This record gives sequence, C-alpha cells and structure tokens, in this order.
Amino acid sequence: MIHMADFAVWAPQRQTVTLHTEDAEHPMRRTDGGWWLASLPEAGHGTAYGFRLDDEQPLPDPRSRWQPDGVHGLSRVYDHGRFDWQAEGWTGRPLPGGVVYELHIGTFTEAGTFDAAVERLDHLVALGIDFVEVLPVNSFDGPAGWGYDGVAWSAVQESYGGPDGFKRFVDACHERGLAVLLDVVYNHLGPSGAYLDRFGPYFAGSTVWGPSVNLDGADSDEVRNLIIDNALGWLRDFQVDGLRLDAVHALRDQRAIHLLEELSVAVEGLSAHLGRPLTLIAESDLNDPRLITPREAGGHGLHAQWDDDLHHCLHAALTGERQGYYADFGSLRALADTLRGVFFHAGTRSSFRGRDHGRPVDTHRVPAHRFLIYLQNHDQIGNRAAGDRISASLSPGLLACGAALVLCTPYTPMLFMGEEWGAGTPWQFFASFPDPALAEAVRTGRRAEFGAHGWDEADVPDPLDPATVTRSTLDWSEPTRAGHRELLDVYRRLIALRRAHPELTDPRLDRFGVDVDEAARWIMLRRGDLRLVCNLSDTARRIPSGGQIEEVLTAVPPLGPQQAAETADHLDLGPESFALLRVARRQA
Repeated sequence: MIHMADFAVWAPQRQTVTLHTEDAEHPMRRTDGGWWLASLPEAGHGTAYGFRLDDEQPLPDPRSRWQPDGVHGLSRVYDHGRFDWQAEGWTGRPLPGGVVYELHIGTFTEAGTFDAAVERLDHLVALGIDFVEVLPVNSFDGPAGWGYDGVAWSAVQESYGGPDGFKRFVDACHERGLAVLLDVVYNHLGPSGAYLDRFGPYFAGSTVWGPSVNLDGADSDEVRNLIIDNALGWLRDFQVDGLRLDAVHALRDQRAIHLLEELSVAVEGLSAHLGRPLTLIAESDLNDPRLITPREAGGHGLHAQWDDDLHHCLHAALTGERQGYYADFGSLRALADTLRGVFFHAGTRSSFRGRDHGRPVDTHRVPAHRFLIYLQNHDQIGNRAAGDRISASLSPGLLACGAALVLCTPYTPMLFMGEEWGAGTPWQFFASFPDPALAEAVRTGRRAEFGAHGWDEADVPDPLDPATVTRSTLDWSEPTRAGHRELLDVYRRLIALRRAHPELTDPRLDRFGVDVDEAARWIMLRRGDLRLVCNLSDTARRIPSGGQIEEVLTAVPPLGPQQAAETADHLDLGPESFALLRVARRQA
C-alpha cells in the first residue's frame, strides 16, 4: 500500500529516477515491474514534487492529483481525505428514465469556474434535469480550452477551481439531487505537456488529435492500469456518478479482453463496494451495439452510448442541410427508420465513408435508454466552422418541434447548455496554448481543415483569440427575454410530462411506433395511448391522430377548440408546430 509520504512512478526503461522536491533530491529505488519508490515522511498535502529521469529536467507525476502551476510545473501532493463532503445521504441515480444536460465549465458562466457553475444549478433543477454531464476537467495547457487537449489525467484544471472546486461542484449537485457524469479522454493526449512517453512506452502512434495510447503492445499492462485507476479515482475520490468515454472507436486495442470490458468489470466492482450505481457511457462512431451488450452476452458491458445517427437525422430533417456526413440523412423516412431501429447505418452503405457501416440493433431485446438522443451537443455545434447553434437557423416553432422529438422518444435525452432557451451565443472551438508556434499551428490547421470541406476560411474564428471564448459563453440574461423565455417553458413542460407519464420513459422499442408523411412533412410518435404529432412544414396540415382524442397534454402553439375536438380522430396543426395528446384506448 502506498501512503501519502510514499512516492511511486513507473519508468521501466530508465537507469535512474530521482524524486525532486523544492529543496532537495531524493534517490528512488527500483522494484519489480519497472516501478521506482521513495519514502519522504515529511511530505504532506501541498508538497511540490517531480521526477528527474536519468538527470533530465524534473517532470510532473504521470498520476499527479494536483497541478496548480500548470501542466509543465511541479506536481503537488493532494490529500483526498481533507475534503468535508456535505451530501452524505447521496445514493446515486441509475440512467434509465433520466434527462442529461451537457455543459462546459469554462463557458457555462462568465467566471468560468466550478463555484460560479454551482450558482446556476437551481436552473437545472427547475428545468427537470437528472444528470449533469461535464466536459473534461483534467488539466490542459493554458487557461481556456474545450478540455480534449488534456494531459494530466488525474489533476483538475486549476483555472476552473482545481480539485477542491470540482468536489464542491459535485457535492452541490448531489445536494440538489443531480447526478454528475464526467467526460474523460483516454484515446489520445493533448499536444502540450504530454510527458508520458518520457517515463515509459505509453504511446503507440498518433491520431488526428494527438498521441495515441499503447493498449495492446509490449508493457501495455501498466498503461491500461493507469487508465482504469484514473477512471476509478474520479468515481471514488470525486464521487462522480459516471463517465462519458470520449471517442472509444479511437482506442486501438487488439487484446482478447478489450480495455472497455476490463473497465466495465472494474467499475461494476467499485459500484458494489460503494453501494451506488455507476454509469459508463461511450461516444462511438462504430454504430456497434456490442459496446452496450452485457458481458455475459459477449459485449463490453457499458451502460449506454451516444447515437449520432439520431442527431444527424433530426438535424438534417429540421434544417435541410445535406453537406458532408448529412448527405445520407434528411428525409422523414430516414428519421422514422432510425427512431425505430436506433442506427440509420446498420450494415448499410454510408456515402460519406464510401463503404458499408454499422451493425443492426435487436430492438426486441435492447432497451432504448442505452442510447442517448440529442438535438445538439458540443461536437455538433463546435465543429461547425462558425460554431453556430441550431437556434441560429431554425424558427421558434421548429426548435420546439425538435425539443419534443427528443424528449418524447424512448431514448435517453441529452441537452447542450443553453439549448433549452435557444441561446443566441455560438459555441466555437477555442484553445489557449502559451507556445506561439503551437498556437499558430492550431490556428492555421483549423482554418485549412474547414477550407478543405468547403467552408470559407474567413468564417472560421481565431481559436486562440480570447474573444472566441467570450462569444461562446452563455448569456444568462437571455432566459428571461421574450422568445427565449417561451422556449424554456416548452422544455420545462416536456420534461415534466416525460416524468409524469410512464409511456414517455418506456424503453421498449418494440412498443414504439412512428408514422410520417414525407410530402406533407409531418411525423407522429406513438407511445402507448400518447401521440406526439409534429407538423414540420410551413403550411397548416390536417393530421390523423391515430385514435379519438381524449386530452391534449401540451401543444405549441396551444390548440384551439376547432383544432382538436374531444371526439375527433384528427387535428389541425398550424405550420411548424406540435401537439402531445392522449387518444382513447381501443376496445378489445
């Protein structure tokens, strides 16, 4: 067992390793497996230290818990036992039936800190949110960034408030009944401060985002242990309730037991010990249900995964965009098929990829809550040239229809911060690397990337300009303004209805029906006795309700008496509007 006064580092290929503190050098002794150990009884919380490898400059600890001086500075000893947790009665929350809210700490508020974010949590409670999904908070170089350029996996970004600040945020969420999901990135490291390869064979090539990780080569056991220990640390020491695993399709692992399966086993064991549910959610481009198939059925055993096909169908149908990867999407038939079948590309041709893609989902066996559906997320906004939200191009009516289509499906709905009021602020790509050469490479590379995809490079904001961060920060005066206020009310009503009516959270896809009229541009979701009817056209439509209307639960705009009579089996919907209603149950 390693105590606070003991220091350990894995450096199997080094001849000497020295523990460096601010006032002394301490030789370390080599043990089996390439580990080096040293004991420093006087060390305690706040002690600055690093490791000198073969007389090179001291480097931060690969398992550092605290980097107050940035990713290039010395590490600090951090004692998890010092924090006084307040939400002691928190027992966690399972994902099924929940609503997820994705946010970025640095742009959620003007201050961009954990403590400032706490001040806005009551807004999420009033909205009806169950899970707060936080973009990566581990340390990256510079004061601002999305978090996907992180290099110190276990240390919390100091500009956000450091490890104590994150604990205060998690604690405040739990006191309000909000579970916390943390976005973690194990498929690559950022381009600045990634010193892992100095210690050992941590890297195995690179991705378009940075160095990739050695998961299946020689000496990969300790690399995998680092990842699993890191994941368990967030769940145990910071008391988060689950992890969102970034781009798992980029995890290069050919071992018989995949890292994701190994992680699933470890998290299941920790969950049993802690006595609260712990959730693993994958982001994947594979369209492969094996990720969320239980281990006893031959899968990896994760609890859920993002479903980009559902997003692409919704986005293309509502906006009319067809460029790039939206080329195969856009028809209401494609939307209906994907809503019923989970993936649009399920062993079928993907024109964007130039090949067949995906695997079908057994919709009679797999519950829909294992897939997240969203109208927007950080990638689908931020990876547009101008970072424009869908609210920049859609009418208020279509925004409301989009919200209804997300929140009335059997899937787990996820919102992106500000979506609920149609935020007028964009969410653009930004970074703040201090190294001028790296900053210029990011700047020119970003513009060239979008230019190659047909965007005007002049439309791409400078990611290193602090004004880009300012533009991307939520404006909290908007929710009370006309236009924004009404959409926020729609989201609140829909989430409340989802919570009140079990038909809307029923995850059984074989009991979920979808009807469309491509020419008239309307779509209807059938959820037990409930019907969501959306008119996406710019013309009023008479739409069959699938039964005699007993009750209109909500509608945008509100329906008049001529639009939905009590005995009618149809309703008259104005352009770009929706209604959620109950129909009479058919007699046997």
